[in-house]
Amino acid sequence: MHTRILFSAALFFLFIPYAHAYVSTAVWPPADTTARDTTIEKITGFIKKISFGGVFQARYTASLVRDVDVNGIHRPDAEEVVRNSFSIKRARLQAKAQVSDRFTAAVLINLAEFSGDTKGKVLENAYISYRWNDAVNFTVGQFRPSFGLEDLYPVDIIRSMDFSNQYYAFGSNGWQSFQIGVSMFGSFNKDSKVPVKYAVSVVNGNNRNQVSDNDNGKLATARLEFGNMNKLSLGLNGGFGAVKRQGVYASGLDVSGVIPLAPKWDLQLQSEYKLGNNHQLYYSMADSIRSREGVSRYIMDGVYILPNFRYKINYHKLTSIEFSMRYEYFDEDKKHDGAIRQSYIPMISLAFLKDYGGRIQLGMQIDQYNKDIPGTKTHNSNLLIVQVQCRF
Repeated sequence: MHTRILFSAALFFLFIPYAHAYVSTAVWPPADTTARDTTIEKITGFIKKISFGGVFQARYTASLVRDVDVNGIHRPDAEEVVRNSFSIKRARLQAKAQVSDRFTAAVLINLAEFSGDTKGKVLENAYISYRWNDAVNFTVGQFRPSFGLEDLYPVDIIRSMDFSNQYYAFGSNGWQSFQIGVSMFGSFNKDSKVPVKYAVSVVNGNNRNQVSDNDNGKLATARLEFGNMNKLSLGLNGGFGAVKRQGVYASGLDVSGVIPLAPKWDLQLQSEYKLGNNHQLYYSMADSIRSREGVSRYIMDGVYILPNFRYKINYHKLTSIEFSMRYEYFDEDKKHDGAIRQSYIPMISLAFLKDYGGRIQLGMQIDQYNKDIPGTKTHNSNLLIVQVQCRF
């Protein structure tokens, strides 16, 4: 079913030849905050340009299901279930330094993660980039390898309340999100009808803020993107590697584009399918279970489609009103009798200033499982979310 949804989205785009350009906030390589110039020092031989930026997100969450708390966890035996709460989702600060016309360094931290266990958290980006030309660029350090559509967008400009379930699952398995390694990327035929972008990365695959790799294996990923996301683009993703001496792989396909509907209305559509080994699930099991099957038998896959209707307006600082509805199907263990998760996330948002400099979002996160597991997050839930955002 989920494969048919993705191909339907692709065919839908292919029959829209009149799509026009649209000012997109997606960048390559992916950026994670808006940065403002604060100081520029020109010295003979190189340029020293330092910029700072950040984003703040605060939200109110209410659970509409009895015995399910604000984190979506089922608590049948709790004396009191916390079903509504204010929280700080993100408090990011970024510093970026352009040392010369070729070298750039960046650091991004999320101060909101100090509210809990900080192990493997807080520091998000920490890398150095070297630009040879449009076709050849390098990044070394901790960054987001380009292995899917969501890696190209910072979370504060996505058209939903948060990234997809598959993004976090493939991230925890080392393919996406913040990883430590090296990447080469670039673009070709920028002025042609079908520009091409690519990215090749090799990472430790044991997630961010680690002293070193936890084994001798590495994960290698590649992405090819054809077209322009302002009009229509197709992305192909593939990866392979080794985790504790066992081979693993992942692959994906994504389609995105913008369809003008009227002078002030347009439809932004994103859809993505991924499949790969869930080695994190495999190695979290008891040895007695893992001894019978290899990691190749533990496969996850998922698909989502995200249409976003945008009404452009110029009323004081209000720039647009948006309506989106993301549907996602995700199976963390498709070869076994695992829990299948379907998510529905309707949202309406008010965008202020440029590139979501200010934003008010109202949405719901409706999760449905084919089977509930009492006392866990694998349980049907319905969360109401109000989020306020400021980028600076």
